Amino acid sequence: MKIAFVVPASELHKSPLYRFGHTVYEPANSIPGPLILGRILADAGHSVDVYEELYRNLPLNKILRADLIGISTMTSTAPRAYQLADYFRERGKKVILGGFHASVMPEEAALHADQVIVGEAEGVIADVVEGRYTDRIIYGKPVTDLDVVPFPDYSLLRTPVKIANFMTSRGCTHNCSFCSTTRMFHPRRIMSPHRVVEAIRWYRSQGFTRVNIQDDNFTADRERVKKILNLLIDNGLAFRETFFFGRIDVADDVELVELLMRTGFRIILVGMESMNETALASVNKQQSVNDVMKNAARLTAMGMKLSASVILGLDHDTKESIAEMIDFCRSIGAYSLQPPVLTPYPGTPLYDMLHENGRIITRDWQHYDMMHTVFRPVGMSPAELQNLFGWALKRFYSFGSVPRVVRQWGIKEGLKRVGLALSVRVAVGAAAVFDRKYHAFLRNSTEPNQEMNDFGGKGEMNAVVGV
Repeated sequence: MKIAFVVPASELHKSPLYRFGHTVYEPANSIPGPLILGRILADAGHSVDVYEELYRNLPLNKILRADLIGISTMTSTAPRAYQLADYFRERGKKVILGGFHASVMPEEAALHADQVIVGEAEGVIADVVEGRYTDRIIYGKPVTDLDVVPFPDYSLLRTPVKIANFMTSRGCTHNCSFCSTTRMFHPRRIMSPHRVVEAIRWYRSQGFTRVNIQDDNFTADRERVKKILNLLIDNGLAFRETFFFGRIDVADDVELVELLMRTGFRIILVGMESMNETALASVNKQQSVNDVMKNAARLTAMGMKLSASVILGLDHDTKESIAEMIDFCRSIGAYSLQPPVLTPYPGTPLYDMLHENGRIITRDWQHYDMMHTVFRPVGMSPAELQNLFGWALKRFYSFGSVPRVVRQWGIKEGLKRVGLALSVRVAVGAAAVFDRKYHAFLRNSTEPNQEMNDFGGKGEMNAVVGV
């Protein structure tokens, strides 16, 4: 059977301006899920192609040659996924939906698909594709042994990428109220150190010079990570630069940080979130402001490229406390800033709380992308929170920061900062035009507005895909 997997992108994210800005910020990469499922099906004798829409338009005519089409869903891409699913089904193709959003909203997804897979699909994908499971909604079970899961097979990907994404664990040891990952991957499971090294060796043999580790907290088990890093050193497999997610307390273990640096694990994204103790406690972050200030400065002083995540819109935060956090990130020489607007993803305690209190102002899922305000915050209006997103980016990625970046990271990074500073300013200005209807909605939003509950209908398909 000929099978195609599609990873859709929202209208904003596949716009030319966003695609350009994304290439400035980071080289192209792809989510690993469809590449794992594709390998399972290829091993079962099927022909598999995987397409990523974030970086280039989908070749619809090629995809329509498939007998079956699987579409991955994130919440922000759900409307686009549904549009594509409707489009393919109208042309006689069988469509399976899966991924984060379909797993928490399976009945909604089932309106647009022949079948929906909820949760981890490795154990059921072959049975679904080959017709042995016929229920409309199929519930996958968590993989118990990650060592038996095949590596994401980038030879199946028809969209060129430069970085391989890889998960050495699933789930998280923490349970932040805003996080959707722990609802998809539970309980936490880990891959053995030797299997991780085998994967890195495989990616190097495929020509990749960089890998992103996509674990929610790669350094959660410090002794395990030390074993992995020492094995990489012993086998000569360290990359020049590797990105990973961690928590701020990794700075407490100097031996681990030195090993991370030695093996090229230099870019760490840390959820710093807020300079307000009450705000941190309200989302069950389990860290203090003192932890954030002390350890963030230590990480940058030790040479780590700290990518600081600062959530905008926590209930106890103010415009002043947000500004304080952005300025702190600048003062310690953080490598990059990710200032997501607090987003209540369906299935999370945060969503339930805001829904129960009548604070959700739209269920137009395309805006659940951490760049749009979708709820009524405390202490400011929805429009003010939306404006803070652009302000935070421009304040951090300023042209005035370029000399400091050159001194800290070199000429190449300085030129990159110039590109980011320019891209941010163009993007913020363009967003005011591209999203003008939504900005007007935010300015006038005082009550939940049912008119914004647009999941993307079939009637829009011709305009969306250009056919």
